[in-house]
Amino acid sequence: MNDHPMRGKMIWFNSEKGYGFIRTEDEERLYVARSGFLAEQEPTSRCAGREVTFERIVVDGETRAVGVSFVTADEAAGRARRRSPRSGSKL
Repeated sequence: MNDHPMRGKMIWFNSEKGYGFIRTEDEERLYVARSGFLAEQEPTSRCAGREVTFERIVVDGETRAVGVSFVTADEAAGRARRRSPRSGSKL
């Protein structure tokens, strides 16, 4: 596993089948099983588009996401503030 969690967005999750896919910031599509989510997180079929953090592992030659956690609105807002350019800065 990586020292730092990766970020991405849920593409979709099928609650009945217990799996779905995440799109990483690098546009990679990763498989995620229900068991790949942290204990306090409960994926649903309505989680498409939600931002997540996760670790990437390889199982039987397939890359998967584990340790998946939904990013809270406060975390996402803080990250957006850090990424936006500051007004009044000179180049």
